[in-house]
Amino acid sequence: MINTTCIANLSKFVVSHLKVPFSTCGRMSDSVDLNTYDTSQVKLMKEECIEVDSDDNVIGPRSKLDCHLLSNGPPLHRAFSLFLFNSKNELLMQKRANAKITFPGYYTNTCCSHPLHNATELEEKESYGVRHAAQRRLKDELGVPINQLPISDISFITRIHYKASCSDKWGEHEIDHVLFARKDVDLNVNPNEVSEVRYVSKDGMKDFTKECENAGVPLTPWFKLILHSHLFKWWDNIENLNAVKDQNEIVRCT
Repeated sequence: MINTTCIANLSKFVVSHLKVPFSTCGRMSDSVDLNTYDTSQVKLMKEECIEVDSDDNVIGPRSKLDCHLLSNGPPLHRAFSLFLFNSKNELLMQKRANAKITFPGYYTNTCCSHPLHNATELEEKESYGVRHAAQRRLKDELGVPINQLPISDISFITRIHYKASCSDKWGEHEIDHVLFARKDVDLNVNPNEVSEVRYVSKDGMKDFTKECENAGVPLTPWFKLILHSHLFKWWDNIENLNAVKDQNEIVRCT
């Protein structure tokens, strides 16, 4: 069972370190000038994410732009965080490209994105849609061939409901599906998505995060929540993930 109190307390820590308090969200301007952002990333803002209620039930499609504007709330939507380990049980970390509109230049876990509002990625049986989205984005961001990480090799662990901002305009409000996989894969990094990658061992994670802190490189709030709560427990059970799965739980961090 997930310790919800532990993660909720960590959520308060993350919120207290955000640049903009959530209380300002409703007073922000509804308009944003996208001409100042990377054109490839702006195009992705037209994608239709999946708006959900607090129990992760689908409400309908909502543009990626709408889902990430603080002036909109932002609306709660479905997301995933994939943690991919190699055969040495090292975790593949990525630094988000500076071209990214949300959380640019932040270090995070292997791949973090959103399932889209289409028939395939709306499929909820055995979390197929979310796992398919992870497979798709892993290819888009890190160039991992689809056949190197079959959906059957991706395990759904639990869900986390959190809210965080990264600037006075942009933020996240997600029910984040945590996914684990262990596979040696080939990488062909897309520099418009990812500026740097690194495999980090469990014993080396503390030094890695300290290195990021000393260099002024922030960690994404969702990764920080998972890191300081249950990541190491899940990591220890990488050979037996069934022992730590809590698929009916939604951990509340708002």
